[in-house]
Amino acid sequence: MDARGLTRRWFAAAVILGSACLLTVGAVMAAKAEAGGRIDVLEMPARLSDQAKSAVLNAVALAGQRVVAVGEMGIILLSDDNGQTWRQAKAVPTSVTLTNVRFATGSTGWAVGHSGVVLKTTDSGESWVRQLDGRQVAQIELVAADAAMQSNAETGARRQRDAQRMVTEGADKPFLDVYFFDEQNGLVVGAYGLIFGTRDGGKTWASQLGLVDNPKSRHLYHLAVAGNELLMTGEQGALYRVSEVGQRVTALPSPYAGTLFGALAAPGGNTVVFGLRGNAFVSPDQGGSWTKVDFGPPVTLTAGTRMRDGRWVVADETGRVLVSRNGGGQFVNPAVPKMNAATGVVEAADGSLVLSTQHGAVRVAASALNSEQK
Repeated sequence: MDARGLTRRWFAAAVILGSACLLTVGAVMAAKAEAGGRIDVLEMPARLSDQAKSAVLNAVALAGQRVVAVGEMGIILLSDDNGQTWRQAKAVPTSVTLTNVRFATGSTGWAVGHSGVVLKTTDSGESWVRQLDGRQVAQIELVAADAAMQSNAETGARRQRDAQRMVTEGADKPFLDVYFFDEQNGLVVGAYGLIFGTRDGGKTWASQLGLVDNPKSRHLYHLAVAGNELLMTGEQGALYRVSEVGQRVTALPSPYAGTLFGALAAPGGNTVVFGLRGNAFVSPDQGGSWTKVDFGPPVTLTAGTRMRDGRWVVADETGRVLVSRNGGGQFVNPAVPKMNAATGVVEAADGSLVLSTQHGAVRVAASALNSEQK
């Protein structure tokens, strides 16, 4: 793919991350000028800053009863009072933009981000270690591509070309989501169809690009729990079912040709996928058939969560929050405060919502969600 094509593809991948990229570049340039030399943000630990609480945040998750948010410049924020106050994590070994975070238990979790970074914590987000980066990703895929040549010369040759390009370009490809089935078995996915798995808690990783029918290398944005499986969504309507701890990936017919940024699913119930320009679709039969969901204005839907009482919440790039009580068939607007563009949402231990936004985290009290209005 030529430079213009790469630029177009990266712009699509950065729809909800663009501001983070710009701010990170500004901070890095300042640090470089101050140091008088070359700065590698991959190797530079995240700085503690009084401004961290208002940084661009890209995702939020629960670690037991703690809320953890991640964002630009390697910033990781922790809240032990359901999102009312925040402090920065003590030790983060990189300053790249972090795009997502998930926890397998109350203490063990993973964060992913730019430059192919995968971080792990075993103390509920207080400190992190790096388990993977883009340079290692490229080498792992190159080895996998060489092996693929033995079974399919044409496919293997294409993978070899792509892997060699990854090696040449260095650690520049972002991971966009992570999910662990338990403390040992997990997946990370990202731009240009990246998908890697581990069976030992992240000590070693294997390329799983060969499992996915994705010849155009469409970006993979989100992993949603759907019963015992995962639903993987991405660019240009990419939609897959992931099962058997990531060892089988099945392409599904997609209801939409545009980008799908996320999905929600209820065990044995409905599934909703959502994305660009307010496009969302609900399926009662695990993707066998789809019906369009009316979200009103054509505003990109960026994040969602399923609450403990069964309600579904979806947020968009204007900061609007929408709630469904009927498994995604209809969404209404609760009377919540105006906020910046939402990038992630989670239900805190007290029933409130905590949203990551392009200007820090926002808490929505549980009582506000009950004042629903169309």
